[in-house]
Amino acid sequence: MPSNENIKKEIQNISPILKELGYSLNQTQPHIIGEKLNMQAVTTASGKKLILEGINLKNNEKVIIKITKDPRGIKEIQHEHRCRKALENIIFSYNQFYSPIEILLTKKGDYLISIQSFIKKEKNFIDLSLEKQFDLSLQGFKTQEGAHATTYRHLKSIAKTFGRVNSNWYIKSYKRFQENILRKLPQNKELQTLLEKGLKELDENKIIIEQYCNFLTHTDFVPHNFRVVDDKIYLLDHSAIRFGNKYEGWARFLNFMTLYNRPLEEALIFFIKNNRTSEEFVSLKMMRIFRLGEIIWYYTNLLSKTSRDLNTLTKSRIKFWTNVLEAILQDKLISEKDVNEYKKLRDSLRSHEEKERQKDLH
Repeated sequence: MPSNENIKKEIQNISPILKELGYSLNQTQPHIIGEKLNMQAVTTASGKKLILEGINLKNNEKVIIKITKDPRGIKEIQHEHRCRKALENIIFSYNQFYSPIEILLTKKGDYLISIQSFIKKEKNFIDLSLEKQFDLSLQGFKTQEGAHATTYRHLKSIAKTFGRVNSNWYIKSYKRFQENILRKLPQNKELQTLLEKGLKELDENKIIIEQYCNFLTHTDFVPHNFRVVDDKIYLLDHSAIRFGNKYEGWARFLNFMTLYNRPLEEALIFFIKNNRTSEEFVSLKMMRIFRLGEIIWYYTNLLSKTSRDLNTLTKSRIKFWTNVLEAILQDKLISEKDVNEYKKLRDSLRSHEEKERQKDLH
């Protein structure tokens, strides 16, 4: 596990490099406190990077600094840079994307550094009216859906930059989640039964999954990864963009809202059910099953890397998302009672630092 001392040492190494470039770091760094500090230890496909808040010493303006010396983290920042540029030039997109300005991308010693303008949010997304949240959510998803690769020329133009996944990829990835969970939690028969049911549904609906692929999707489209300014949505994380099933981003967003805004979750599901085809509603369900398999595997993998309260919390998260998966497989939503009980337990186990960090995420 990383420690505060390790992070402090890394920041001591980084600070002189940033000062030479004309930037200083803020005293408070919300992206590396609480659980976020512990997540630094988890090996992910994208690698590790620090996201820091700083000041441009020339004009005293706030900036976001992404910095890493991890090989996979370097690839992620480079990928995000390419995606940012490519989004400006997608010839088959009908809607406009907004992004923070990338002020600087440079290599200094072992570090790759990306410095971007800070987008100040007017209000936490969750604090907006339900109607406003609904309209903005729909705007965000329609913007993504507006980029649909329908020809060979389109596919060729996006494959190298963004990456592209199809129904085979979704099913194979889900199988991998299932196998990994079985290896780590062989005693959890209830979960294995549910995962097997999920795989069966994905297999049976493979054609429908494929039917709604080749759309641009932001796989981590949640409030802490975008800002709303003057009714415009600014994407903060471009590394999570790819071409795949159009409802993969919806699924991630709805799973998030299961915890943070049930009325919005229900309103968006109602919209899909009543304004789009039955096949699209099935596609959304398949993507929720896929993303739930992914998040259950994420916390299962994290389990051995945690201790004490965080270990107890991780176990409760596995149980909670298992219950959500069971509800989705039954074409239901998890009960409000179950959500509230989980949130009460979660909040009792969170550190003070994590509670403070969570305040600004939504």
